[in-house]
Amino acid sequence: MEKPIVKTMTLEQALTPKQIVEELDKYIIGQYEAKRSVAIALRNRARRQMLSEDMQDEVAPKNIIMIGSTGVGKTEIARRLARLVEAPFIKVEASKYTEIGYVGRDVESMIRDLTELSISKVKEEQTVAVEEAALESADERLLDCLFPMPSALKNQSANKSDDLDFEDIEDIDIDEDGEIQIPFDLPTDEESNEALEKQRERHQKTREKLRKQLKDGKFEDRPVEINMKSRSMPFVEIFSPGGIEEMDINFKDMFSNILPNQTKKRRVPVSEARQILMQEEAEKIIDMDAVISEAIERVENTGIVFLDEIDKIAGRESRQGPDVSREGVQRDILPIIEGSTITTKYGSVRTHHILFIAAGAFHVSSPSDLIPELQGRFPIRVELKSLNKDDFKAILTEPKNALVKQYTALLDTEGIEATITEDAIDEIAALAFQVNESVEDIGARRLHTIMEKLFENLFFEAPDLEKEEITIDGDYVNGELAEIVKDQDLSRYIL
Repeated sequence: MEKPIVKTMTLEQALTPKQIVEELDKYIIGQYEAKRSVAIALRNRARRQMLSEDMQDEVAPKNIIMIGSTGVGKTEIARRLARLVEAPFIKVEASKYTEIGYVGRDVESMIRDLTELSISKVKEEQTVAVEEAALESADERLLDCLFPMPSALKNQSANKSDDLDFEDIEDIDIDEDGEIQIPFDLPTDEESNEALEKQRERHQKTREKLRKQLKDGKFEDRPVEINMKSRSMPFVEIFSPGGIEEMDINFKDMFSNILPNQTKKRRVPVSEARQILMQEEAEKIIDMDAVISEAIERVENTGIVFLDEIDKIAGRESRQGPDVSREGVQRDILPIIEGSTITTKYGSVRTHHILFIAAGAFHVSSPSDLIPELQGRFPIRVELKSLNKDDFKAILTEPKNALVKQYTALLDTEGIEATITEDAIDEIAALAFQVNESVEDIGARRLHTIMEKLFENLFFEAPDLEKEEITIDGDYVNGELAEIVKDQDLSRYIL
């Protein structure tokens, strides 16, 4: 994932609506009206944060409904928008929820999941921030494993032995077990404490030499035995009619308080041990209370929920019986979108200023089929257009993650330089548009279908090909795909 464009939502740092559209244009072809609407909604968030606290509470987010068939860019617009500002983002499907009283996912779980994602993101940022301190602590623990201080030195006891000058040690060898064995000769009872202190100083000098070699990477492949925290916890099976998300009990924390901390020994190379120890040390440094507080604040002020397949719950039934009602699901979702307080295991989360972007094909229904209260909470409606041949051509070549770039890069890993000519791109776009028109319109996903079939033989034969350069032209495309398109036998490739 690319670096976020903005981190702090202020007017000075936030992108303007035009800049947001330009960023979205790098990945999404067309759909200007939808990009314009989400850009304005995002900019209004930055404007809201510049208001007084009293006014901030009064300004509600302008939620959006995107109307369009699958594969035209609805989800991608929302996802790219969230990445631009590093906002907490979650995609959920409205059809997965059921009304209260039925077995299924509780609608409030979308906010709990969004909070979990936000906490993970903030924790990841804090881990990067304390990486240097965690590395220092991890190296110290590695040195303790590689070259532990003799217990006699720790206890200030004396053993009868000869003196050893550590300053003469230049290269320290490690045996096949990964342990450093240096004979320690400690002063006898008759020797003074001054001699014992001298031995400690020599031990420290040797440790410093080891530390330098450790930083220089001389021990990376050496095996070392470390004590690490055991992350296992007792298996608990819970039967809850509303799902585990209804139970605001943190079982992991509960059992960690009841049961003693367990550690296990593991023998790994120094390079791997360093990463394990760094993670443990970072967790010691990070203030989780501050992480949770920051994460909840981000969810409440910058969170984005993409509510897909909202057309599947559109409709108002008058029938009676035990079946799950689509209108019932709408009424359960309504309080969350209106603004309510959701209880999570990390605390209460207010949804009053979370931006909800809903999307649906609305082939057999329309937004007016939603209950009036829910319609009123989505004041902005944009209709995304179906893709034509020119759009397909642009999708193949223009975005940063264009399909042509992806497939040629995959072949390049086998040492094959593939060139796709202009007429080949024209043929691919024409075939994708033709199949969408004659079979079913699945938008840009049809290009994945066409490209996967086109490159199928090349990917299979690539390791054994002697040619280093391959040209894919219009004739090659027709030869590979003509019969398939004619028979309309592309269903097995649909992603």
